[in-house]
Amino acid sequence: MDTVRLSQKFERIGARLKVVDRSPQWFTRTSGTLQLDIAEDRRGEYFEVQKFVASEPIVEVLDVQAADRHLLLLVREANEKSKFLCGHDERHWFVAGIPESAPVGTVRQAKEALQPREVRRAVARKGVSGKLLNSRKNSAFIRQGEWFFLPTNEYSIKESLVLRNEPLRRGNGGKPHWAEFCYRTGGETVHVCTRHPNGVTESQYKTILSGNPNARTWGWRTMRRNPGVYVKGRVRHSDHATITLHGWHQVVMNTENESKAMRNVAFLD
Repeated sequence: MDTVRLSQKFERIGARLKVVDRSPQWFTRTSGTLQLDIAEDRRGEYFEVQKFVASEPIVEVLDVQAADRHLLLLVREANEKSKFLCGHDERHWFVAGIPESAPVGTVRQAKEALQPREVRRAVARKGVSGKLLNSRKNSAFIRQGEWFFLPTNEYSIKESLVLRNEPLRRGNGGKPHWAEFCYRTGGETVHVCTRHPNGVTESQYKTILSGNPNARTWGWRTMRRNPGVYVKGRVRHSDHATITLHGWHQVVMNTENESKAMRNVAFLD
């Protein structure tokens, strides 16, 4: 790994890079030999690459967009190849894994690969193109971090089932985004706690409780997994500017959870 050359590429987008050697025990939560993180010191945030002491993964930058403060990173470990979009979004630096099914080689292609099918359909219907395609707001959607909000008039909302100040949370953790008004439909009922952030089914929940009496104290909540979600009003997050949605919007998440590369990302906003 050419640390000096990598650092120069990150400097072009106004970022700092540090490469840190770690012992194998540090990587028990991942299956790779390299992990990406956003760390902070007295000078502010920086990108940190953590790797096995004895490993030498191939890491290179495929594309740099200095004005946009984004770059596309390629990591080769053994027979696997992963790509990451590294950049600055509103207030902070971020890392997003790109789905392996997407043949991307530029920052623009990486951004488009992170748009889920519902967003691409909305973009096509509205005829959005050019720079607006990857903006945070256009006629097809409003984006806040990893969440896209698509205006809709096609769904019948049952006002009696509308929830207030409801969290929008991805399954692998991270700080939630908070929606002023939220309506969920369909999906699967699951029980969630910090030890099981992706949720467990009713039968799995009962098995856990019967096998461990202390499990009842784990702060369980009942949630819906993979439901249809619609929100309106203010959507808040500490790392992003608050947005206000006038009328109901369908909520969809970007495609980074489809990427095996996300196992190598420690940072979740």
